Amino acid sequence: MPVPGPGYSITIRVEAPPSASAAGDLTSAVGRVGGVITAFDVVESHADRVVVDITCNATSAEHANEITAALGELPGVAVRKVSDRTFLIHLGGKLEVHSKVALRNRDDLSRAYTPGVARVCQAIAANPEDARRLTIKRNTVAVVTDGSAVLGLGNIGPAASLPVMEGKAVLFKKFADVDAWPIVLDTQDTDEIIRTVELIAPAYAGINLEDIAAPRCFEIEARLREKLDIPVFHDDQHGTAIVVVAALRNALKVVDKPLEDCKIVVCGVGAAGSAIIRLLLHRKPKDIIAVDINGIVHSGRGDLDSNLEQIAANTNKDGVSGRLHDALVGADVFIGVSAPNLFGAEQVKTMAKDPVIFALANPDPEIDPLEAQQHAAIVATGRSDYPNQINNVLAFPGVFRGLLDAQAHTITDSMLLAAADAIADVADGDRINASFIVPSVFDAAVAPAVAEAVKKAATSKD
Repeated sequence: MPVPGPGYSITIRVEAPPSASAAGDLTSAVGRVGGVITAFDVVESHADRVVVDITCNATSAEHANEITAALGELPGVAVRKVSDRTFLIHLGGKLEVHSKVALRNRDDLSRAYTPGVARVCQAIAANPEDARRLTIKRNTVAVVTDGSAVLGLGNIGPAASLPVMEGKAVLFKKFADVDAWPIVLDTQDTDEIIRTVELIAPAYAGINLEDIAAPRCFEIEARLREKLDIPVFHDDQHGTAIVVVAALRNALKVVDKPLEDCKIVVCGVGAAGSAIIRLLLHRKPKDIIAVDINGIVHSGRGDLDSNLEQIAANTNKDGVSGRLHDALVGADVFIGVSAPNLFGAEQVKTMAKDPVIFALANPDPEIDPLEAQQHAAIVATGRSDYPNQINNVLAFPGVFRGLLDAQAHTITDSMLLAAADAIADVADGDRINASFIVPSVFDAAVAPAVAEAVKKAATSKD
């Protein structure tokens, strides 16, 4: 199922004979082993040889090696160098700090730093709220992780998580002009994480928790929300939930099913799945059936932790038991945030008419999207190489932009639902169809719409 993509893009510099067939031989070799060429550049030309840069997409690091080997096996061809384009953009990191003020002379220095800065310090000491007006605090978010649940990679630790946190900060700036900074903590102790975030909080107007494993993430977020006077948002929970609720609203419009008539199966009841369920419950679906690695969640199961007990108390009205395949029978919607290859077309066939499938496990979803399409009316994934990508970047930049603009001190479910509706509205109207239920992550209308909706919800008196 994997297809070549830019995540495994390489540039191979080769020497080849200057024959008329050289270009065709090189491109054919890449194509024979399944590579997709995206650029072909002659960088040197001599009487006896040409030097060519061939840029192509692969499916994996092993596939990239296979493409390189295929080129090296051609008669007269020598591979000079292979550059991994993903690693190249990470060299030296993806962030840097720029000054917003000029330091051209002593006068500038005296105002930006000593002695003039002392007056500003005294003003903030007298009125701490002035920190939002007179420092970076007004527009700065901490992206905090312990590296315990990074992407689909698991517990890889703080240093290995840093490229992801840098990327998150880049997205904040690109899509909402929010200044975010990665904070990677060398501890996975709940109390230490909470205390550390407490200690650094004065410099920030918001905390974005990221890639912290369940169930610790629930306690960390809840306790920090109690302790801090700035919004605390766990993106793996709430960012995912916002975009899922937005996409589902539009998907059900396409298939003409009211949410209140729908049976929804949510597979995976960790951080993302739990948040999806809790946010969907506000919209009052007919029923939600939660499924984890041990089967359908119901109050009679003897292995429920506090999170699952709360889920069981608010879902599965008929107390059904069994496995995922049992839950799918008669279901209108499947939402997966779990593991790859859990079911196939035969199980989709047992669902209700015109089922909606959100198979969001990354990089490999719960069902092959092409297989799901045999019986499903709408299919969405977390991948960028299929239609209907459910991606958190549709939510978190605009959410924090709205929170910062409102100078919010907390975040509520009403703000999350407002964000979901704003995303759905951008794609709504005559544009939505089975292949377009959420806007593109590059749609410039998304972040401002989400920000305005969140700001309005944050400042509402209702």
